[in-house]
Amino acid sequence: MSEETLADTIHSDFHLNIQTMNNTFSNIHDFKTRVFEIKERKIGITYIDSITNKDIVNGRIVNEIYKLDYKDSIVDIPVANISVTDNFKKIYSGIMDGKVAIFEGNSNIAFLVDTGLFETRSIREPDSEKIVSGSHDGFVESLNKNINILRNRIRTPNLKSEILSVGGGDITTNVSILFLENIANQDVVNLVRKRISSINLENNLTPGKLEEFIEDNSFSPFPQILETERPDRVTANLMDGRIAVLVEGSATVSILPVTFFSFYQSPDDYNTRFILGSFLRIIRLLGFFISISLPSIYIAIVSFHYEVLPYELVTNIKSSLEYVPYPPVVEALIMQLTLELLREAAIRLPTSMAQTVAIVGGLVIGTAIVEANLVSNTMIIVIAITAISSFTVPIHEMSSSIRLLSFPMIFAAALLGLVGIVVGFMFLMIHLVKLESFGAPYFAPLGPIRFSDLKDTIIRVPYWKMKTRPSTAKPINEKQSTGKKGWAEDGE
Repeated sequence: MSEETLADTIHSDFHLNIQTMNNTFSNIHDFKTRVFEIKERKIGITYIDSITNKDIVNGRIVNEIYKLDYKDSIVDIPVANISVTDNFKKIYSGIMDGKVAIFEGNSNIAFLVDTGLFETRSIREPDSEKIVSGSHDGFVESLNKNINILRNRIRTPNLKSEILSVGGGDITTNVSILFLENIANQDVVNLVRKRISSINLENNLTPGKLEEFIEDNSFSPFPQILETERPDRVTANLMDGRIAVLVEGSATVSILPVTFFSFYQSPDDYNTRFILGSFLRIIRLLGFFISISLPSIYIAIVSFHYEVLPYELVTNIKSSLEYVPYPPVVEALIMQLTLELLREAAIRLPTSMAQTVAIVGGLVIGTAIVEANLVSNTMIIVIAITAISSFTVPIHEMSSSIRLLSFPMIFAAALLGLVGIVVGFMFLMIHLVKLESFGAPYFAPLGPIRFSDLKDTIIRVPYWKMKTRPSTAKPINEKQSTGKKGWAEDGE
């Protein structure tokens, strides 16, 4: 046994154990040590006062310690969660999690009692993922409370939850992996577990950092892990055989593996009639193409291919461009960058001020920039439609990605016109088809074609017609419906 391992082992010397704890947590003002001598029996408790529940410490631990007989064990204390350890590192980690460590004289083991008291905000609907109908709750920053929310929705012992301590050195973060054992593919679960366990980061782990460590291609502009704060979205994906990853201290849950089309699906699609849900989904996907291509198409037509437009429209566009001193590509870049600045300012400012900035930016600056002949009226309309289209995406990260992709398309159109746009879309489609998310094709079921999964992609069929789960998650139990209405099977 190495010296480091010996140093981490609890001693049989009671006073030495207490001294070790005091030395480790020195200069921590809220670290408390209390020593009791009851019936010739020495017992000591150590904890951090600010993150422990004082009612449990005083009512359930201290009072019960005074009632212990000489032959009684510490594990007889009536608390919900008590564990035994002989390692100081586990005690240090437990203390920082809000637990109470109990030492006993002439014993080389210690007891950890869960008394954590971490303040969290109340449950409410996420501001960035609002829906019209359905549940209106969201995750919070407590890992246990988030797991509780999901277990309240999926009440089955098949919902498995694993806790991994991720990080390096003394700083670790608890990460939970949730999946349905009777549906999820164990090979995918093992792959996720392996990638998360390999993270060695001496820093606080967040879902964003986790995503960069475990995703297949960190240099792709497209997110390969879906991050959400909605429990109903996580529940639906768990039922499809996917895996949810929760990080302590964050209200964002990561879902994997996912496809490109997963980012364009909303709980509203399933809370409304399938015809309306399909229509809304088509609108969102149409918004993807508009956001990426509309400014570049305008630049290509005005700069190279104006003959494709009717004569009357060419006259109107030419009159709006007559006094603008630079080419359309510069116009587009000015307006796109201005829009991003306004959007970033609106996010960072308080709500009341953000509304003022939006009004000033949209009306005052927009009107002034046209009157000053810095940008044409037509370009204002193009950029406005582009911005509105990008905001139709239900997931914020995908919305940001497609706005970013509009810039290289603008440069391609400025260089080669419509040919540049075609070449740009070719590279984009090739990248989407090659991309993977934990072994699942990112552009499935269109690349490769999977006809059985088309029922819930661009459109969705009635839910009772969805006989199988999506194959991209590789579920071990694919069947989820008979494909018929149960009450109509007898011909009623």
